[in-house]
Amino acid sequence: MSASAAPAPLRKAAALAPLRKAAERIDRQTPAHRDRAVDGLRALALLAVPTGHWLLGGFTLDSDGGLHNASPLSAFGALAPASWVLQMLGIFFLVGGYASALSYRRRPGSAGAWLKGRIVRLGRPVLGVTAVWALAAPVLYAAGVPEASLRTGATLVIQPLWFVGVYVVVTALTPYCVRAAGRLGGWAAAPLLGSVAVVDVLRYGPLADSVPSWLSLVNILPGWLFAYQLGVSWGERRIGRRGAWLLLAGGTLLFAALLAVFHYPASMVGVPGAARTNSHPPSLLVLALAAAQSGAAILLRDRLAKLLARPVLWAPVVVINLCAMTILCWHQTAMLAAAVPGSFVGGSGGGGGLAGLTTAPDSLGWIAARVAWMPVFAALLVGIARYARRFEHPPEGVRGGRVLRRTVAGLLAAGFAVFALGLA
Repeated sequence: MSASAAPAPLRKAAALAPLRKAAERIDRQTPAHRDRAVDGLRALALLAVPTGHWLLGGFTLDSDGGLHNASPLSAFGALAPASWVLQMLGIFFLVGGYASALSYRRRPGSAGAWLKGRIVRLGRPVLGVTAVWALAAPVLYAAGVPEASLRTGATLVIQPLWFVGVYVVVTALTPYCVRAAGRLGGWAAAPLLGSVAVVDVLRYGPLADSVPSWLSLVNILPGWLFAYQLGVSWGERRIGRRGAWLLLAGGTLLFAALLAVFHYPASMVGVPGAARTNSHPPSLLVLALAAAQSGAAILLRDRLAKLLARPVLWAPVVVINLCAMTILCWHQTAMLAAAVPGSFVGGSGGGGGLAGLTTAPDSLGWIAARVAWMPVFAALLVGIARYARRFEHPPEGVRGGRVLRRTVAGLLAAGFAVFALGLA
């Protein structure tokens, strides 16, 4: 019997056999000490970043066909709870703190050498994406892409990269976080929560009119260090199930109180035109959500580890973790790879465009169409990642050549940042 004449289940099994073998190979190569649950949580938090940006970020077209950022949250406030699920940076910082604590304890050399290695791994992909965009932007402009589209694209590309800078700073504080965890356990994160609460009272309370606007920036470090410190305490075995239940219950109650009593904005991401935002810089609501998510993650760790013992589920987690910085740095480029060509199709000025891609995100039809575009964005990201992943693990080469490449990439990245921030 020919392959084409075989029953459908047999053909499907034959087609999936290579994937199953690859998953089993990855499973066999995984070290026994690998914490699959923590890797699974990191992969989940990573995937939430592109999913959130792709679902909650849209475009409009001006009269010249230029792309401008827009959000369905402006028209559909009821979508705000989706941001509670998709805002998983608390989980990312939690597992980052956990992994850093273990890595710091196992380091073979000095703390400085350990930190340098981690910064280099974070910095290379950032230099890669910004340098590529610095080279591509003039070419795209010469090809007829409007400047408005290029500026919108630059803003989107650089938008998630703030995370890398913050993550480098909190990583540099790992030795101090380890000491704090040793002395205070999970309570080491409490002063960070209190610091953010004080700033929120000042900027939103009775004295708000007399408080300078820059005061909100004070929340950036303690706001994101909070979940990282929880992760370090977890990695140091200072948070158990009782502490996890306290985080889950306390975070949930605080989150509900901030929404119902103190009228914090419901969306965890910025909404164009809104007077207040929770995430930039983080408000107390972000920390409440991070506490609840962290408690749930710690409680579910054993169940997740058992689930990921299955090769077919573990293999995707490994792939996602190996491409972590590529996903973070290039997912907006994947969406733009569809939107920029799409801006030349179907007219401009709000009366045309491709539904769910370049039309205004102000209808239920847009939401349905955007969901249909998601596989396209994902496929484009996979295609881009095949080439962009080399920035995570570049060839060594001659030392002089490496220095020259880094210098050129740094200059290109600086030029792109100037353009993206509207300074040129």
